[in-house]
Parts: sequence; structure tokens; C-alpha cells
Amino acid sequence: MASTSQPRRGNTRQRIQDVALELFAEQGYEKTSLREIAEALDVTKAALYYHFKTKEDILISLFEDLTRPIDELIEWAQGQPRTLETKKDVLRRYNAALTDAAPLFRFMQENQATLRELSIGETFKDRMIAMLALFREPDADLVDQVRCFSGLFTLHAAMFALKDVEGDPEEKSEAVLEVALDLITQAHHA
Repeated sequence: MASTSQPRRGNTRQRIQDVALELFAEQGYEKTSLREIAEALDVTKAALYYHFKTKEDILISLFEDLTRPIDELIEWAQGQPRTLETKKDVLRRYNAALTDAAPLFRFMQENQATLRELSIGETFKDRMIAMLALFREPDADLVDQVRCFSGLFTLHAAMFALKDVEGDPEEKSEAVLEVALDLITQAHHA
């Protein structure tokens, strides 16, 4: 099994989350059973049930843990002035949060139908609407709204679109961030 990232932490609950996310991303959420997760961890199903009763419980806990920095960023940004510098700072911080939660976003990309059926899909949609509101001005014309939307989602798309492009991962990340910042800047100055 190819590792999606280094384990985030060492305790059993967190090991379960890491292994489950890896299996969900590789096999799909629907095709992964609690038994397979327990086997991959070399623990009994009873030990797994002690921490999580269902796959959805595991997934919800992953979303809560890995998206907490995004929620904190939204809360912080909502209290800041709506200047271009604030928007750029938010975009840089959001890019870092996405990078830290890359395995989760890989899962999301590959399991979109499942997410629509689970409560976390709606929660994530609400989070993205809140993020977009940080960049888009209330009276922005349609072109500038598209720039804001595109700037934000350039960061998401690049996680997948550029993974097979040759080059240093850090340089690719910086290039994507530069494009996103340009779009946000254009929308702000309009």
C-alpha cells in the first residue's frame, strides 16, 4: 500500500484515521470495509469499534481534524479588513492548509459521489462558500466573481492537475499560488 503521507500522529485513533483515509483514497470509500481497515492496522474489529462505530464516523473525524485550520482561517479572515493584502494573506494561508490536508482532498476528488450523499459534503460546500465570500466583493461584476472563484479553485485543481507534471513540487506550488494571487488581485482592483 503506497503511503499518501507520513502519519500525522501516533495514537490509535489517529492511526485509524490515517490508514482509513489511505484505503478510502486507494479503493474508494464504498469498497473499503471496517474489517479491511482493522486488518491494515493489525488490530481487531473490536479495537476499531472502540474508537469508531462506522466508516462515516471515521470520515467525519478526518474532516473535522484536517479542515480545522481552514475553519480557523475563515473565522480569522472574517474579522479582518477587506484589503488586497488581507486577501493575499488568506490565499497563502489557505494554500498551506490545503497542502497539509492533501490526502483528504485526494480522497474528496476520487469520491465525489459518496461525499454528496454524506453530511460532510454539505459541510464542505458551506465552507467553500464562506471562503469565496472572503475574496469576492458584494458588488463585483460577473467577470470579477469568476476571477475570485477561479483563484480559489486554482489551488484545488492544481493538487491533481499538476501531480504528473515534471518539476519540483515546491516550484509548482509557488507557480499555482502566483496564478491564484494574480486572479484575486485583478478582481480586487476592478
